[in-house]
Amino acid sequence: MSGSFAVPSRETWQAEARRALKGADPSSLDRIDADGLSVSALYAADDGVQPIIAPRAGDADGRAWDLRTLVEGDDPARVNAAVLTDLEGGAASVVLSGAVLADPEPLGQALAGVALELAPVALDAGLDGPDAANALAVVAKGSPRARLRLHMDPISAFAAAGGSPRPIAEHLTLAANTAARHAGAYPEATFFLASGRVVHEAGGSAAQELGFAAAAAVAYVTAAITAGLSPDRALVGTVLSVSVDAEYFDALAKVRALRLIWRSISRAFGTETPAVIEARSSRRMLSARDPWPNLLRLTAAGFAGAVGGADTVVLDGFTRAVGRPDAFARRQARNTQLVLMEEAHLGRVDDPAAGSWFLDARTRDLAQAGWTAFQTIQAEGGILAALQAGTIQTRVDEARTALEAAYRDGAKQIVGVTKYVDPDVRPALVEVSAPTLPADTGSSTFAPLRPIRLSEPFEMEISA
Repeated sequence: MSGSFAVPSRETWQAEARRALKGADPSSLDRIDADGLSVSALYAADDGVQPIIAPRAGDADGRAWDLRTLVEGDDPARVNAAVLTDLEGGAASVVLSGAVLADPEPLGQALAGVALELAPVALDAGLDGPDAANALAVVAKGSPRARLRLHMDPISAFAAAGGSPRPIAEHLTLAANTAARHAGAYPEATFFLASGRVVHEAGGSAAQELGFAAAAAVAYVTAAITAGLSPDRALVGTVLSVSVDAEYFDALAKVRALRLIWRSISRAFGTETPAVIEARSSRRMLSARDPWPNLLRLTAAGFAGAVGGADTVVLDGFTRAVGRPDAFARRQARNTQLVLMEEAHLGRVDDPAAGSWFLDARTRDLAQAGWTAFQTIQAEGGILAALQAGTIQTRVDEARTALEAAYRDGAKQIVGVTKYVDPDVRPALVEVSAPTLPADTGSSTFAPLRPIRLSEPFEMEISA
């Protein structure tokens, strides 16, 4: 049997769409997003959409992506038990947060029984990142095959706090010097996490998040080169990070767009280095009053990270908005990824979004908008100067205001919160209740990028 398949024209698609819409024009469903980009209801081959190929660089030890879990805590024994449970239950790596990072002794206890040559260990230590990196280097005992993910990211911590204990330039230099000190002993290590998630969690748009991540990456690579690393080693040592949420088409296009942006950045440093992207689930999308629908939101976020081509995916516990997830919530987060990976087989196709007229167009639009946001930050003197001047915060505030208005006016809905509200929700257990955000004491030197949770104002109305 032979023959060819004729791709229907735009006119054919429009006729079919009008029939489905009972005569309405399909363009009535078009919208403008938070970045001013047009999102059409209908895409066709004759739109001239250029195909985009943005696959992840390679598999993670035979898996399509690195299934990473977040383990937090201050007690080394409890952290160790959680880490071993996750790794034995299907996780490939972990990211650690909490007081166990403060010193080699508790960190060593927390990682007892973990082969650092097989299971990458990442850190989330904020402005204390260099101290945590040094502690992990001691625990690794100089093993050249140790897969350390130091994830130093003082810029995000600086942006979230609105300041830092010492001048931020010193924090950046300290991180770069720490990377240079450990680069020789640990050739498999990565050093920096250039993340735009602080912008997303504060209500920023996709392009703003991409631009922030790109500007942070340039700051880290530049500082590392100044500290003595080669451009290639500095680029390889930088991991990119964005948030993925339940709006999975936009989220997966954002991951693909970041890969395109990184390609341009690495070429500017004289070498083309594949991007390494860690996708983490959004916290602003989570509900607290009824946390159970978060399981669906997190599944959608995991889908976006996997199909978008993230090298690593980290899903939060579904009870995160209530407090620190317990063992059950962590198991659900881990098993969600296992189902996506081993039962849905999402990683069996390399860059499955490629060839979709809509997703290729959306990827290109977000990459261009993200690049424009990045250039704006660079023109303002770089990411540190732009944060201190408040220009980034002003733009994020505008995006957040519009986003919150869309939910308040009913243009957007949150299942279980603004629509299909369960009047009798089941409680969910947590390890530690969510802390109340500290009041602004005036200690910040500039306006911080404070996290929001989109469900919170509606949950307060329901409770009242």
